[in-house]
Amino acid sequence: YCTGRSVRGRPASGDARPETIEETAELVTARGGKGIAVRVDHSVEAEVEALCQRIRTEAGQLDVLVNDIWGGESLHELGLPFWKQSAQNARLMFERAIVTHVITSRHAVPLMLERDRGLIVEVTDGDHFGYRGGVAYDVTKMAVIRLAFAMSRDLRRTNITALAVTPGFLRSEEMLDGFGVTEANWRDGTKVNADFIASETPCYVGRAVAALAADPAVHQRAGRVVASWTLAREYGFTDLDGSQPHWADYFEKTYGTRYPVADEAAYASWFGGPIETALPDWPAY
Repeated sequence: YCTGRSVRGRPASGDARPETIEETAELVTARGGKGIAVRVDHSVEAEVEALCQRIRTEAGQLDVLVNDIWGGESLHELGLPFWKQSAQNARLMFERAIVTHVITSRHAVPLMLERDRGLIVEVTDGDHFGYRGGVAYDVTKMAVIRLAFAMSRDLRRTNITALAVTPGFLRSEEMLDGFGVTEANWRDGTKVNADFIASETPCYVGRAVAALAADPAVHQRAGRVVASWTLAREYGFTDLDGSQPHWADYFEKTYGTRYPVADEAAYASWFGGPIETALPDWPAY
């Protein structure tokens, strides 16, 4: 099920991108799946609830939920201090890229609970806890990471895994357009930004999700954030051209400094909070 607001002949209000959910569904089908396009505004709870009811009726189950709802590309103001950023843009970004994830998980996870199995993937930007160059953007992407962690605590006595995944320098359609290139000549984008040489297609992180979904030990990653390039080496998949872009390696080689990763030491302080210590059986199911 490929969901979103942009359908053929009816782009999302205020968004100029030509891509549609029908196109996404067709890409899924072309690769051997069965893509089903459903127009859903994930900020409207009734539409999300209807989507989940349709999935229950048609498919009878839900195995994987990928929360990649964003819609903030025109809203972030990277490089500006927060007192110069638009409060309205921040509000809309939080609504589109955080609240939508909460609403969607709220109505999708009960389908997983019925079978006591499933995978929830929160798509973010970066597998670290460092600053991301703009307050609203930073809060949004860190909130998604924290959301995966918080959901994993509520799900800890189930067989449902919630985690976060990040792509690297993503070579999306919008990014290609921004660099004035196509997928066929994307390397010319390095004339605009040399780091583009380490970019990856959206299929790379898609294959990361597929590998996680097929891993019987995926629960060991519950609550964590992990990168496409890390998973590529662990599971052995490649990008569409057979390469294995590795943003962290590129970063360290190019900038001569360690790439920070949210490892177990970084997560240590997230465990054992007062609620879990005083009320170990909370929340009650």
